[in-house]
Amino acid sequence: MTSDPITVICENSGTELKVALGTPLSEIAATLPAEANRPLLAAFVNNRLKELDYKICTPVSVRLTDITSFAGFRVYQRTVWFILQKAVHDLWPGGRLHIRHSLGQSGFYCEIEGIEPPGDAEIETLMRRMRAIVEADYPIVRRKMLTSEVRRRYAERGFDDKIALLDTRPRLYSKLYTLDDTIGYFYGSLAPSTRYTPLFDLERYFNGFYIALPLRTAPDRIHRHADQEKMFDIFHDYKRWVEIMGVATVGKINEQVLAGNTPELVRIAEAFHEKTLAGLADRIAEANVSRGTRLVLISGPSSSGKTTSARRLSIQMQVLGLNPVTVSLDDYFVDREKTPRDEQGEYDYEALEAIDLELFNDHLQRLFHGEEVRIPRYNFVTGRREWHERPLRLDERSILIVEGIHGLNPRLTPGIPDEVKFRIYVSCFTSVSMDNLTRIATTDNRLLRRLTRDYTQRGSNALATLSRWSSVRRGEERHIFPYQENADAMFNSSLFYEISVLRPLAEPILREVPDTAPEYDEARRLLQFLDNFIPIYETKDIPPTSILREFVGGSTFDY
Repeated sequence: MTSDPITVICENSGTELKVALGTPLSEIAATLPAEANRPLLAAFVNNRLKELDYKICTPVSVRLTDITSFAGFRVYQRTVWFILQKAVHDLWPGGRLHIRHSLGQSGFYCEIEGIEPPGDAEIETLMRRMRAIVEADYPIVRRKMLTSEVRRRYAERGFDDKIALLDTRPRLYSKLYTLDDTIGYFYGSLAPSTRYTPLFDLERYFNGFYIALPLRTAPDRIHRHADQEKMFDIFHDYKRWVEIMGVATVGKINEQVLAGNTPELVRIAEAFHEKTLAGLADRIAEANVSRGTRLVLISGPSSSGKTTSARRLSIQMQVLGLNPVTVSLDDYFVDREKTPRDEQGEYDYEALEAIDLELFNDHLQRLFHGEEVRIPRYNFVTGRREWHERPLRLDERSILIVEGIHGLNPRLTPGIPDEVKFRIYVSCFTSVSMDNLTRIATTDNRLLRRLTRDYTQRGSNALATLSRWSSVRRGEERHIFPYQENADAMFNSSLFYEISVLRPLAEPILREVPDTAPEYDEARRLLQFLDNFIPIYETKDIPPTSILREFVGGSTFDY
């Protein structure tokens, strides 16, 4: 006796299909045209991301996705990482692969522990092996197994980093991926086989190599490594520091929290920030003497902690006898009806043209000439400009700090000589990893910060924040990231303990997202991600000047 056909609504084609019980998503994907080098990688089934081996058993709505979506790009990344893991194991069985951190807009810096730093010949050999794995079209299989069995297999291969996470977040069952003779665990979906990720490249870099992937927005070509030495240095230095502190992975942080060492974690992380900001203040003071620097421009993406960083830097500058004056670039927004719109017709507040550049530069020139200026204050409720009652004037010790996303764009201050400027890029360069092969995306860290702040301080629920996030990220890719290497200095605003603090605050917010919304899968993914962290409920040890206070509340600074 055969079952009745199941109805599937395919959102990609706008059609209704009838399929047999147990039909995998891959068969539906095969009915749709896929562009060269852009195979369909996964699908949203009733707004839940599923791998293509998922079998349909009830009527569903399906939306297949490729590398051009944020979710599809993450699938592509993970699959390439698994291929890289197998290739390294095949060539250097005694080596241990570390995917250290992101580099550029779509690449990653990697090292192989246990072997000499690879040269050009070794990188070429590794590249050929990865290509061979892709061409062999090895299936990638996911199994749900008893955690005790998964742990045994990890132990056989010396995966101590994964074992630490299993031991601190115990579950009866765990997932295990296999690619031929290679095993792995990934915190998200993968492609069905190795042929789905044909585009990537390798090049030697520092003590390891750089793996380049296509851009999400330009998926048909490899995004080659751009010169980003400053960003590499800040990632590398912080990664080395968390390793020295013994908190380089989530499992290690969980061990410290379970041992009752949270207060010490907080003190160390906050002291590191204070020391770094004091060093930046020293550099600005030196630049003020040596080249007449009077303007500090602070830029960075959303929820990077720019505002608190500016406030704390100001305090450190006052210690040195300077008189810092802080201005927000957001106060120079044009009136809302004059704001440019993006491709979707929405107001594009990330565009440089959303700033009244003429007024801003006029005020800069007048301030530096000793004039008294009434600066604006933007009312985000009315979308109109208002004015501060007290005029602003700079004295001989004054240094103007301007905080805003366009601070590093040369078009912002064309009339100000470079020697007068000191440019700082602030971002949450998350250097703690899930394990040696799975990094924590800085965008996820920033999104959790923003979700918490929007809900607790701005009255915006998770659905509203998540629905705007893709637009925010597009604006960052266009208006912020291309200029980050213009910085004279970079400041890492991440705190290695912070996601453990954000977990109990973000979880109830994320659970409010209904499963009928397209953003449901992103909320679900973040909840699964947070479940790997032992929560820190007590926040009394977090100082009121901490960058984290900007997002969880309790700061002594006004925002």
